[in-house]
Amino acid sequence: MTAALELHDAAFGYDGVARVEGLSLEVPCGAAVALIGPNGSGKSTLLRGILGLAERTAGTVRVLGEAPERARRRIGSLPQADTRDATLPITLRQAVTMGLYRSRGALAPIGRSGRAAVAAALERVGLAELAARRFGELSGGQQQRGILARALVSDPQLLLLDEPFNGLDRENREVLLRLVGELRAEGRTIVVSTHDLEIAQEACSHVLLLASGHRPGQPGHPAAFGPLDAALTLDAVQHAFQGTTVELDHHTVTTTRETE
Repeated sequence: MTAALELHDAAFGYDGVARVEGLSLEVPCGAAVALIGPNGSGKSTLLRGILGLAERTAGTVRVLGEAPERARRRIGSLPQADTRDATLPITLRQAVTMGLYRSRGALAPIGRSGRAAVAAALERVGLAELAARRFGELSGGQQQRGILARALVSDPQLLLLDEPFNGLDRENREVLLRLVGELRAEGRTIVVSTHDLEIAQEACSHVLLLASGHRPGQPGHPAAFGPLDAALTLDAVQHAFQGTTVELDHHTVTTTRETE
């Protein structure tokens, strides 16, 4: 298997309505892909489609060589921070242990190997000393790292990270950047959704730029995909971020909305 993700004219959405469409690309195994685009371009919907949680409304999709629903057990995911319930009365260790349920089942004994995997995941994200702390008492950055540990505990081949750097202070940002680099060096495939072009340049090998629809309510679509140096160009960024201000190579660029 040379491609971790294969999409051919794929579209994803809900209730039969596409939110992102026109996706034809192959992500090599071991690539780290920055998924970049404005709000409404379909970044989260695409990630959910790869997991088999959003409806595929067109095209074909292969994830790790099989259908998304079958590949899910080999995928680790980190959802957006604002989609998580921090009020659940569980410890950080229990939250990370949930990452084993997909492969072992929620009622199966964790056992010695499972406990060791949880401890190793917490150590890796630098939170071993907080394992017994209630999850809701952790800072936002610590919660983000804890959910990343949950994604890593089952030793996934593919990691999907949805806006993992949003709202993080410098310390937590640097920890996550280091971890993305380490995971990429281990040969895992990573797709990380972000608005931050600096993160793409620091941590990723490839970029997928998504643009919003030309009119409100129209699905998003690809503006560029490929190796970082070839695809992250000023023209592609301007197409993706119409009518917004972004930073590319530390130069502020104000783009204008295209007219038909």
